[in-house]
Amino acid sequence: MSVQFNTQNIRRRDVLALAGTGVVAVSSIGLFAGDAMADPAAVAKAIKDRIGGKKSMAGNITLELPQIAENGNTVPIAVEVESPMSSSDYVKAVHIYAEGNPAPDVATFRFTPDSGRARVSTRMRMIKSQNIVAVAEMSNGKVHMVKNAVKVTIGGCGG
Repeated sequence: MSVQFNTQNIRRRDVLALAGTGVVAVSSIGLFAGDAMADPAAVAKAIKDRIGGKKSMAGNITLELPQIAENGNTVPIAVEVESPMSSSDYVKAVHIYAEGNPAPDVATFRFTPDSGRARVSTRMRMIKSQNIVAVAEMSNGKVHMVKNAVKVTIGGCGG
């Protein structure tokens, strides 16, 4: 059994309208298929991908965040790492991760001994209440990590 279509009565305008509708439908599937969010496992994987098998330790790193952020659009964050910042002992990089945003990686800040101080402050967008993780890579190969929770009352990514 074969199906035959009469294409003589189809206008070019109708074909373009149908094609446009199909493109919109297909592209919106990715927008509403589900909330793909980072989670603690995604953050752990991102950290492992960044630092390899090095063990992280607590201490020498301070993460300043509000306990409650009234608006997730602009949450202030500051990270400071205790270090002499000498040519033989300095902070190479600080990486910031979020356990509840669409992607676990938030930012990476690089330092040299000429930086003088390993401190950075910025603002970040948070979609919901979550843990923020800061990881400091030192020039001697050590890795320091800290994690703090932030409660977001109004989501910053459309929530």
